[in-house]
Amino acid sequence: MRKSASILFTALALVVTAAPATPGERAFVIAQQMSTGAYAKDDDSLQVKFNRRFPQEVKVGHLIGMPVLDDSDVTLGHVQKVARTPKGRIELIVSYSKWFGWFGRQVAVPIEAVAILARQLDSVEMKPDEYEKAPTWSQGESQILSESDSVRVALGRR
Repeated sequence: MRKSASILFTALALVVTAAPATPGERAFVIAQQMSTGAYAKDDDSLQVKFNRRFPQEVKVGHLIGMPVLDDSDVTLGHVQKVARTPKGRIELIVSYSKWFGWFGRQVAVPIEAVAILARQLDSVEMKPDEYEKAPTWSQGESQILSESDSVRVALGRR
């Protein structure tokens, strides 16, 4: 009971420190991204699942260094950067490694594939074997977001 209260308090602290957009503003942004082709058609189901998890505004600086865990609470890696692709999608750049995320290669993880659980991220839509198969990330035309920028991250629960 004590652990869940701590997790809830930390999650609420992250949500309170960020200024969440109103539901109408969120719907407008999503509709705008969908109409401009910012999300590919295969990502529509991922986007729908993401919206069901009550995404909240979080500062990029809060995400840097967070561990990304699988369903068994094994660390897959740590968030190194947050990037925006030329198509407008947000990706977490995670240092993935089989050894608890240490000394890993950088892998791009769509923001819709994770949910925030207190001071960690839960990889809800990307399994460990998908991290293994994912190509090594290179910046290319992607834009690295500053720590003061805000992005929307889904809330997780177990």
